[in-house]
Order: sequence, then structure tokens, then C-alpha cells
Amino acid sequence: MTELAKQGQDAGAETDGRSLRRHPDFLLLWSGQTVSEMGSAVTQIALPLVAVVALKASTFQVGLLTAATTVAFALIALPAGALVDRGSKRSVMIVCNLLRLLIIGSVPLAAALGAVTMAQLYVVAVAAGVCTVFFDVAYQSYVPSLVRAELRMDANGKLGTTQAFAQLGGPGLGGGLVAAFGAAGAMTADAISYAVSVVSILGIRTREEPPPARREGETLRSRIAEGLRFVVRHRILRRVVACTATANLFSGMSTALTMLFLVRVLHVRPGLTGLVMAVSAVGGIAGGAFAGPLARRIGSARIIWVSMLVFGAPQIIAAAAWRGWGVLLFPLGCGIAYFASMVYNVAQLSYRQSVTPPELMGRMNAAVRWVVWGTLPLGSTLGGVLGTLVGVRPVLWLAFTGSWAAGWFVFFSPLRHLRDVPEPGPKSESASVATS
Repeated sequence: MTELAKQGQDAGAETDGRSLRRHPDFLLLWSGQTVSEMGSAVTQIALPLVAVVALKASTFQVGLLTAATTVAFALIALPAGALVDRGSKRSVMIVCNLLRLLIIGSVPLAAALGAVTMAQLYVVAVAAGVCTVFFDVAYQSYVPSLVRAELRMDANGKLGTTQAFAQLGGPGLGGGLVAAFGAAGAMTADAISYAVSVVSILGIRTREEPPPARREGETLRSRIAEGLRFVVRHRILRRVVACTATANLFSGMSTALTMLFLVRVLHVRPGLTGLVMAVSAVGGIAGGAFAGPLARRIGSARIIWVSMLVFGAPQIIAAAAWRGWGVLLFPLGCGIAYFASMVYNVAQLSYRQSVTPPELMGRMNAAVRWVVWGTLPLGSTLGGVLGTLVGVRPVLWLAFTGSWAAGWFVFFSPLRHLRDVPEPGPKSESASVATS
């Protein structure tokens, strides 16, 4: 370990060894990411509303726009992981947030000039997605260099809670901003949030250890291939990836049609759509809170398929929502879906960490992310196409049913015969947590 990295570790060691509440560098990262996550949640509401309300976009155009926000994960996730490992992760995070500030900020600027177009929205969605891919890879890899090994699980848990809280409060905030300033104007909040995140990251004193020298004969392609081979050849892990990827495919379909369903079918006012989505996100927070106790009672391996096939079954009621009080069925069904997916994600992540060698952990996570996130834009595009051909509601029935049925991949696997996930070895205890 270099002297610079040792100084960073010592700085972390001088904080409260039992809690992150007295870790100033982590608190800076956490606070900046909290603001940024809230801003991103606003854009998730505002960007499609700009297309639907301001530009009168068709069902297919909205589906294509939703797909554009995640297409970068399918195209560059694998090389992004390898490239980030070769440089300063902190610098990558700063540059990505500065770029996202400019990219997202271009929409309210263009709207103020009366020049916003669908072409611009597509470019913004793709470009911001590219920055998000690099930021997420760097962000997940940066945490282990910032906090001590015994605090990393706590750190990742807090950061995960932030994401769930943003899913709860962000849509409501977004809906309020849309009602007050219009859809395009609301995106200004997201641009400002990236500036806050940059300032927070710049304030971090701890410096990460420089990356190791490249091995002789090692190429970007060979490193990527090694991670992919491990995932594909593992008999249970590949079933877990198939389950997650399939669920994300159908989730992409429902996400692409959510705004259209709420605004054009259920006639929810644009300013209230955020509130509907915020109510749905309560399920995700509940899933995060109860995932541990449920896994202990049901079994940490068994809960992987139980969460999908049992807890997630009632989610299909969301497609049955109707105008008036029947609108409540939509957030209820989505909340159930979020609860089940959160419990599932916690459980399958624990399994991945237990079976993956430490030296392959990063590339395994990159390979899994590439597959499971890569199905999202495909699902969004299919949602737009099918929604145009057969209608929004029938496609939502298909989407919610398909998300539930994805659980059969893990049920028909050796996991069905296990109660608990094997305990990880000592070397796996410091592995960083990645989201899927």
C-alpha cells in the first residue's frame, strides 16, 4: 500500500471505529449522493413528462425515450468497469457529475428558449446514461477505499437506504416541481444536485490507492472475458442472472408505459403523478427493512425464489387500476413489486458475494450489471411498440405477470434444495456491495 493510501486509511481510522456518524469523508459522500439521488428521481418524472405534455409524444416515442436512458448500460458497462479500475475513481465521479450538470441543464435552457425537441431529449437521455454508467462503476468501487473493512457493509447499507428514500421522496418532489415550474423547469433541480455532489466529493480528504500496474499480456478484452466466463459457467449464478434480467425486461416495459397509463388512461393530473409513484416506493423501503429478518426466518437461499414467486405475485393488480379511487390499485401493486424486488436483490446479492472469489468480485459485478441492465432498454422499446399496437393496459398485464414469472428461473435450480446461503470465507468479508 502506498504512503498516500495509508494516510487515507489512517484518516478513516481516526474516526469512530464503531460508527460512520463521525466519519467526515463518508458523510460528505453520503450527503452529496443523497441530494444527487433526489435530483435524479425528479428527472425520472420530469423527462418523460416533457415528452408527453410539452411535445405531445406518441406511445412509441415515450418508450424509445425511456429505453435511451438505460441503453448505455448494455453498450459500455463492461469496458467502463475495466477502464475505471485503471485510474482515479474520485476524478471519474467528479467529471461525470460535471458533465451531467451540463447535459441535464440543457433541457430547461432549451425550454426557456422555446427550442426543446424530441431529438434533444433522446441525446440527453443517452449522454446522461453514459455518464451514469461510469459514475456508478467508480462510485461502487470508491467506497472500500474510503471506509474501513468492518464499516463497509454499514456504509453500503446507508447508501442503499438513500436510494430507496429518493425513490420515495423524489417523485413527490418532482411532481410538485412539475406543478410549480413545468416539466422542463423541474429538471433544473437535478442539474443543481450534481453541482452539490461535485462540491461534496471535492471536500473528501481521503485519497485512494493507485491502481496496480497492468500485468504483462493483459488486455481489456481478456479481463472482461474472465468475469463473463465465471458468471456463465456457474450453474446457480447464471440462473440468478437470468431471473434478474428477465424481471428487468418486463419492468422496462411497465416503466415505459407508467406515465402514459397514469395521465392518459387513469387521467391523473401531471402534478400528482409523482405522488402516486412516491407511494409505490414505500414498498422498496419496507423491503430493505424486512429483508434481513425474512431471510433469517425463511432461509437466506430459499428467500431468493420465495420473494419473487410468493411476495411478488399480487403485483399484477396494478394493471387493473381504474379512474377515481381505483387509481390506488396502481401504487399498491407497484409497492408490492418494489417490496419483492428489494428482498430479492438483497438475497441474490448475498449469494453472489458468497460464491465469487475476491479477485473476480468487481468483474463479476460488471458482467452481471451488463446483462441485467442491458434488458431494460429492450423492455422499454418493446413496451412502446406493444403499447402502440395493442394498448397500454394489456401490455401492463403482460409486464407485471412477466416480472413475477421470472422467479421460476431460480425455483428450478439447485437453490430450491437449499435453506441458507453458504457463509462467505474471510477474504469475501471486505468485498464491496454492488447494486443490480
